Amino acid sequence: MDIQSYITLGFSIALTVQNILYCFLGVFLGTVVGVLPGVGPVTTVAILLPISFTLDPVSAMILLAGIYYGAQYGGSTTAILVNIPGEASSVVTTLDGHQMAKQGRAGPALGIAAIGSFFAGCVATLLICFAAPPLAAIALKFGPPEYFSLMLCGLIAAIVLARGSILKAIGMVVLGLLLGLAGSDINSGVRRFTFDQAGLADGIEFVALSMAIYGIAEVAYNLEKKEVATQVARHIGRVWPTWSDIKLCIPSVLRGTTLGSILGVLPGGGALLAAFGAYTLEKKIASPPRRFGEGDIRGVAAPESANNAGAQTSFIPMLTLGIPSNPTMAMMIGALMIHGISPGPRVMTDRPELFWGLIASMWIGNLILVVLNLPLVGMWVKLLRIPYGLLFPAIIVFCCIGAFAVNSNAFDLYVMAFFAVVGYLCLKLDCEPAPLILGFVLGPLMEENLRRSLLMSRGDPAVFVTEPISLAFLVVAAALLLVVAAPAIRKQREQAMQE
Repeated sequence: MDIQSYITLGFSIALTVQNILYCFLGVFLGTVVGVLPGVGPVTTVAILLPISFTLDPVSAMILLAGIYYGAQYGGSTTAILVNIPGEASSVVTTLDGHQMAKQGRAGPALGIAAIGSFFAGCVATLLICFAAPPLAAIALKFGPPEYFSLMLCGLIAAIVLARGSILKAIGMVVLGLLLGLAGSDINSGVRRFTFDQAGLADGIEFVALSMAIYGIAEVAYNLEKKEVATQVARHIGRVWPTWSDIKLCIPSVLRGTTLGSILGVLPGGGALLAAFGAYTLEKKIASPPRRFGEGDIRGVAAPESANNAGAQTSFIPMLTLGIPSNPTMAMMIGALMIHGISPGPRVMTDRPELFWGLIASMWIGNLILVVLNLPLVGMWVKLLRIPYGLLFPAIIVFCCIGAFAVNSNAFDLYVMAFFAVVGYLCLKLDCEPAPLILGFVLGPLMEENLRRSLLMSRGDPAVFVTEPISLAFLVVAAALLLVVAAPAIRKQREQAMQE
């Protein structure tokens, strides 16, 4: 089958009444969590993982994916109107978007954000269609050494791109790898690191761990932040931007889409890195006069295009290689595993309805988001009046129900409670939890491929450097560590992360 036939298959799956409803529900929830500061798509996906277990795998992935890219739309609305980024990737949008709102141009800012997001989302989805099949074909030729080196390279890239101290990021990755080792040995079946607890015989439950860190710990940490009184822009005005605004923003949207599509594929990158990168690029190369920080509409168009492109292309490594590029993609891999589907290149060949149905649903979801967001701006802003203190008890209840529902095992509640405390302490110590989740997801896969490689080579570790593809990944990983270890580059990295 050619690409056109596969896309037709995808739309035949995505356009069923059931999947359209789940797509709508996903992007609607994504918009809501994008509007509400401190919740975020990772928390929402973590909470809904147990519910997705009751759905058909295609519907479950459509729902969870919609939450992720839908949050990028919702975050821009409050960033522009009330200067509060609902989602981390919308932080940059506040710089010029809210200035435009203060000048009475909130409508054009919202309009260009929606146009840029829709265009970038559609282009990025098209890119997935053409980039994923050849990548999957290459990945099918990978052996255990190549997979191990690829995962190692991915973890090191996540460390380099993680926020804050490199040593803390390394520590979180190692902790995630160690947590992934708990349970029964994959070869002998002997229990290890279970501390004589029968509930750990099958390892630490992914849903309990993810909901503890992103559902309870992060929300509890956000409760400490003082609520800032906000002033909503009273006059939104005409939402559709003028033709002169659109012409001015076309190069910015194209640059943001291109940069976001590239950065979204990187481990640890995604929408956040794409938005910051696009804004920095615009400040340097946009045609004069430049008024960035004072209400330049290009300061909204570029990052909003980039974060949506980055959000969607981050599905490429997850779908083709089984490698999560950010915590939300790690959740998606967890959802596949809950359904008994091994993530990786065989998803495309063994479950084409899942792969292409998800791709087609992204086009449908982007269209729904444009229709959903602009007419309902007033409703989204009213959500900000909900006190954050009221959301926290509801989130805890959902987390407890979800952790218990997966295995009907009360022990998972104790696991969740324990790691909620651990996650909270990590956040207090400024240790980003994303590398821990990536290490936890990739740890068992790395161990399996490491053992297979050594069995193939009769215990000779040289197998990792004699295979050309494996050696290339190891060289890239070593180069990343050496580059970021250089004092000048490390200082620039820390300054960029602080900004």
